[in-house]
Amino acid sequence: MKLVLLYSLFAVLAMAANILAQEAALLVYGAAYAMAFAILSGTAVGLVVKYLLDRHYIFQASARPLHRDLGQFIAYGSTGVLTTLLFWGTEIAFDLLFENRAARYAGAVLGLSIGYVIKYRLDRRFVFTATSTVGSSV
Repeated sequence: MKLVLLYSLFAVLAMAANILAQEAALLVYGAAYAMAFAILSGTAVGLVVKYLLDRHYIFQASARPLHRDLGQFIAYGSTGVLTTLLFWGTEIAFDLLFENRAARYAGAVLGLSIGYVIKYRLDRRFVFTATSTVGSSV
């Protein structure tokens, strides 16, 4: 139960970081493709925040050289491709349906919530395996 609560808390923190990054991106850039720029910016920030929290607190991955950690981060990002498409699709659909920022962010939260449930299962199975985390120092 503690793991579920912790994972949920980290999902909320990553969602908040994502949405704040989107808002910051919209403040900085308001020209053509501003929404796409904002979504990509938010996704990048949310990905890094969630990876760092999951790696340390959820999967308790051991410290190791940067090149190994980079490989694990790439695997982590790869498992998020489909879940990210789900998140983007939901956010964009809400934006098109309701045409306001609050609805778009509600779609983002819904898509991210569903995506994080799926992502946890993928990460546990393919990214943070016993051989790739605990005791891996090379």
